[in-house]
Amino acid sequence: MSSADSHYADQAPRAALSGSSQRSLGDWAAVLAFGAIQWPWLLKSLLGGGSAARIALLHKLDFSDDALPPLGSWRADAGFLDLIATHIGEQTPETVVEFGGGASTIVAARALQLAGTGRLFSFDSDIRFVTETAERLARLSLAGDVRLAPLTASAAWPGCWYDPELLPPSIDLLVIDGPPWALHPFTRGGADAVFDRISPGGVVMLDDAARLGERVVARRWRRDWPDFDFRFVPGIKGTLIGRRAG
Repeated sequence: MSSADSHYADQAPRAALSGSSQRSLGDWAAVLAFGAIQWPWLLKSLLGGGSAARIALLHKLDFSDDALPPLGSWRADAGFLDLIATHIGEQTPETVVEFGGGASTIVAARALQLAGTGRLFSFDSDIRFVTETAERLARLSLAGDVRLAPLTASAAWPGCWYDPELLPPSIDLLVIDGPPWALHPFTRGGADAVFDRISPGGVVMLDDAARLGERVVARRWRRDWPDFDFRFVPGIKGTLIGRRAG
């Protein structure tokens, strides 16, 4: 495993640690409680979707085997990445924004390249991870605006959310693959802070939607955002896909 890939492997635990000073005792209790319940799911998620799914994804993107970092565990699995690639190939979004980069950044950038249109903005909270993702894009001759976005306390949700300096005014595809649940089981709920920027007909994709915390997030999103049609796509980790009314 290369130094870049090893960083992919340990990025999520360090990201969680970086936000630990902002967590209350209630946050810690929620993390411990949800971790105790969902540990069998976490073990299953280590598989990354399997080698056959990875090979099929690489073939779809016309990629060599070393184009992607290891999949699974804290990282996106092949099923989620295939949903991203398929959506971009079929819908050709002009503006793609993701929170929590890595393999999804590479896949989205390659899918946009193959589609011949669109721009990618990727935000992550770890500067080394941002740098290494940008370097991987450059090695593969892929385009993407990869930026640092520190984690700050979320206004409406427990845990933390990203604080990007610049967001495009309109988003056609929003990909959510961070922050790690170890900050708080509901921390990815903070993504709804940018839902008002999603264009009519635009889509949001939430990774790890089979987890208990993300199920709670999904129920609240359905209640608070009636102009989105949310559906759950089964898989090892599960994906929540929401399309805004056109």
